[in-house]
Amino acid sequence: MKLGFIGTGNMAGAIIGGILKKGIVKADDIIGADVLEAGREKVKAAYGIRVTDNNIEVVDNADIMFLSVKPQYYAEVIGEIRDAVTENKIVVTIAPGKTLSWLKEQFGKNVKIVRTMPNTPALVGEGMTAACPNEFVTQQEKEAVLAILGTFGEVEIVPEKLMDVVVSTSGSSPAYVFMMIEAMADAAVADGMPRAQAYRFAAQAVYGSAKMVLETGKHPGELKDMVCSPAGTTIEAVRVLEGKGFRSAVIEAMKACAEVSGKL
Repeated sequence: MKLGFIGTGNMAGAIIGGILKKGIVKADDIIGADVLEAGREKVKAAYGIRVTDNNIEVVDNADIMFLSVKPQYYAEVIGEIRDAVTENKIVVTIAPGKTLSWLKEQFGKNVKIVRTMPNTPALVGEGMTAACPNEFVTQQEKEAVLAILGTFGEVEIVPEKLMDVVVSTSGSSPAYVFMMIEAMADAAVADGMPRAQAYRFAAQAVYGSAKMVLETGKHPGELKDMVCSPAGTTIEAVRVLEGKGFRSAVIEAMKACAEVSGKL
């Protein structure tokens, strides 16, 4: 199996790193293209893959190719490669807002496409990826793509109508979590804790809490109640958060995120 990447930024690097770590393919079987020489040389130095400045070369040398450029460049890149993409190639997209119907229209023919939405925790092997294959992708091909996506975290098939929700729930949400960790650390620093230590305590608390949700199977509300002793410190903090509209702010932010995704 030969893999190709058009665009060699952070997300492409995370995917390549996961693939090589799990040994699905060798570095010699991966080729990446980027208009920026610095980007090409960075992934070449990090992972030992072949690189080029020619997108067509990637298509010609890959069975599965990832379009890992920014959404605003999709139309331009597809216009460049569409004639080289044959019926046996699989195209994996990672851009929000670019629907399967839009992608088919850009290619102007039947193409095997798997629309995905990964997130940046893929960089540390803890990504969450949604995948939505079109009708031309066979079961065997779907399983091959899912195996690749599973090398850098968790992956699930979702109906396309939920892809904008995925963007707000996992694609963009690391930013919300980072903001919360930063705010928690700022409060700790204000109360006398050294900055580096504050980040460790806050980040580990978030990591451990998320792990409890995933591994215990308990409702987040039940886990929250376990921490909230009567007349205790935690319930007082929860009271303040509720008064400041914490949950409502998160909900409204996610709805705005999904709305923008649908317009891209």
